[in-house]
Amino acid sequence: QDSPLKAVQMLWVNLIMDTFASLALATEPPTEALLLRKPYGRNKPLISRTMMKNILGHAAYQLVIIFTLLFVALQRDQRPQDPRREERL
Repeated sequence: QDSPLKAVQMLWVNLIMDTFASLALATEPPTEALLLRKPYGRNKPLISRTMMKNILGHAAYQLVIIFTLLFVALQRDQRPQDPRREERL
């Protein structure tokens, strides 16, 4: 089974995506408060409670949308078809 993207295409996609992300990070100047903030401790979690709530909330939202679209697609597929249309195909 062939991959839909060749190795060189994947490298170009990676380059473009990383470029946009780095430009977004590089164009926003750091604030003075951010520069003076003490570093987080070694044992502090990487994902805060607020971040976890946002991640789980967004995941739930996406699941609802995906399952709704899937349900609608399955309902459309089960409708009786016009027999004349099948003859033309």
